[in-house]
Amino acid sequence: MIVMTEDIITHRGVISAVERDSVFVSIIAQSACAACHAKGYCGVSDMQEKIVEVPLAETHEHKNGEFVVVTMKRSMGLSAVLYGYFIPFLVLLATLLTVYEVTGNEALAGLVSLGILVPYYTGLYLLRDRFTKKFRFEIEKDKSDTHINF
Repeated sequence: MIVMTEDIITHRGVISAVERDSVFVSIIAQSACAACHAKGYCGVSDMQEKIVEVPLAETHEHKNGEFVVVTMKRSMGLSAVLYGYFIPFLVLLATLLTVYEVTGNEALAGLVSLGILVPYYTGLYLLRDRFTKKFRFEIEKDKSDTHINF
């Protein structure tokens, strides 16, 4: 379940692994359709398990199976959408239009515009450590603290 206040996005999850300096939390990301009563008939519903790595504060002790709430500032989520979807879309569109205008070849323009995304996403991958420091998740115990054994 996702809860969004004005500045914070929260996800309820379960700790799946604890390492020395980080906790891995399993959250269920679901679209609005996944919660619909007619999802079995529609076939559009989308529900995925995602693992989120949260840096572990030295003062907290967590264990596998513990229910927690993962929080993130809303501005970080918008930045992630910007880097992951909006900027690549603009790069793709600009490349498509430019190459088509120069060559007049639709197929070439399409291939080059898709190909330009490879270095973009490779760059994001190579800068993942910097993004990990920028996009920080925080963890707190769930009020309905239940424990599941993994």
